Amino acid sequence: MLKFIAKRLGISLAILVLGSLLLYVLVINSGDPLQDLRESNDPNRENRIRQRIENMGLDMPWYERYWDWLTGASRCLVGQCDLGTAINGQSVNALVATAAASTLRLVVLASLLAIVIGVILGIITAIRQYSGFDYGVTLFAFIAFSLPVFWLGVLLKHYAAIEFNNWIVDADLSWPVILAVAAVLAFILQAALGGDLKRRLITFAAVALGIVAILTYFDLVTWFRRPAIGIPVYVLGVIGAAVLVIVLTSGFHNQRVRNAVAATAGVALVGYIAVRGFLMTSATIPILLVCFVAAIAVAVAAGQLLGGFSRRQATLASVVTALLASLLAIADLLLSNWSGYLKEQPRPIPTIGSATPNYESTFWMHSLDALTHIVLPTVTLMLISIASYTRYTRASMLDVLNQDYIRTARSKGISERKVITRHALRNSLIPLATIVAFDFAGLIGGAVITETVFGWQGMGNLFRTGLAAVDPAPVMAFYLVTGTAAVTMNMLADIAYAILDPRIAR
Repeated sequence: MLKFIAKRLGISLAILVLGSLLLYVLVINSGDPLQDLRESNDPNRENRIRQRIENMGLDMPWYERYWDWLTGASRCLVGQCDLGTAINGQSVNALVATAAASTLRLVVLASLLAIVIGVILGIITAIRQYSGFDYGVTLFAFIAFSLPVFWLGVLLKHYAAIEFNNWIVDADLSWPVILAVAAVLAFILQAALGGDLKRRLITFAAVALGIVAILTYFDLVTWFRRPAIGIPVYVLGVIGAAVLVIVLTSGFHNQRVRNAVAATAGVALVGYIAVRGFLMTSATIPILLVCFVAAIAVAVAAGQLLGGFSRRQATLASVVTALLASLLAIADLLLSNWSGYLKEQPRPIPTIGSATPNYESTFWMHSLDALTHIVLPTVTLMLISIASYTRYTRASMLDVLNQDYIRTARSKGISERKVITRHALRNSLIPLATIVAFDFAGLIGGAVITETVFGWQGMGNLFRTGLAAVDPAPVMAFYLVTGTAAVTMNMLADIAYAILDPRIAR
């Protein structure tokens, strides 16, 4: 495996260097970096031209300029990057520090959400092949995949930002809206669960009535302006998450896994109840990281100590339970601060920018501000990626489900849950390891357009302004960050592929 990783690392570095050389040559030959000064009537024009030639090294051969950039970029390996200066004299290092954080935050979040949602939808559509739910998701996938990024972004800005901001002032839900939402969600859920006509009708009626009751309650208490999960709902949520994890992994018959998950859930409940008040007032990123690491450590300890012969499965189930409990805790803390955020930001969903300028408030208010700014561009990128993951997962899952070993497992009387989760799912995810890497690179390219639509000062803006000014330094910085991220994802995909199928590393 080490030889395989070293080989992939060497190939990745070679691709980055060759790609940087090609891009550098293309940029410096795309126009004249002195054009704006040549057309200027400034009496100091000749002096300014001379200064720009000196600052950009235009009096040097192109290969010497490229070597200077490559030498400075190579120092990033030891934490001493020197990416030069932009055409206006700004340090590219400082520009990248801000821009890279914005773009990678956007792309990574969109990728994670797209993977989770797309894989789940793909598995369900494969299990419900040729059902109404399968056809509906397929239709959605083709529509989402064909949507232009800029057009989808403009639609979201209007309906998910402007219209939502108008609605949140009163947050009223009319009866037609409640009934329509309940009918649509109930129809989707009954299609996903399947069964005969009687079971579908019962599912539809139960889900519709439940959603109508919930939305009516939310409307009466103006929950959308003063939302909160609260301790009682958090307790129910963690218990439900633990039950779901047990059902999807070992089932309730495996006492050791059940005990490990129950212990993890119990510690999560007690711990969160104990520190909730402190986190509401004094939370910081380091404190939250410490809490998260502690939750994972407890989960691993519970799995190892209580798992017995199922130690590996118990540890995995406990870690997933701890992760879900942590996400519920974060959601509770954020929602508890939503009403206060609305007082400071009456129109909470912005249409432009990655943060509110000069906004000073508490940690949770700043967190909500960052989330509300990132939600629309994330959804824009995520919807397009979900379509790809759904189709690839469905095709891969169907291929695996038709294999002989799956029919053998079923003929032995193994439950359908175990056939899907233990035998089919792992093998169906092998092709997706490669798709994730390509999609990540595609999302970076789409982020350039998305950042333009939503006014983000990210790597896309750095690339666009550098290219327009025929300034190679910002463009090469864009390549260094995004290209390294894309190549790294491809390398990790190859390693994940080798882990899932060890024959590849031989």
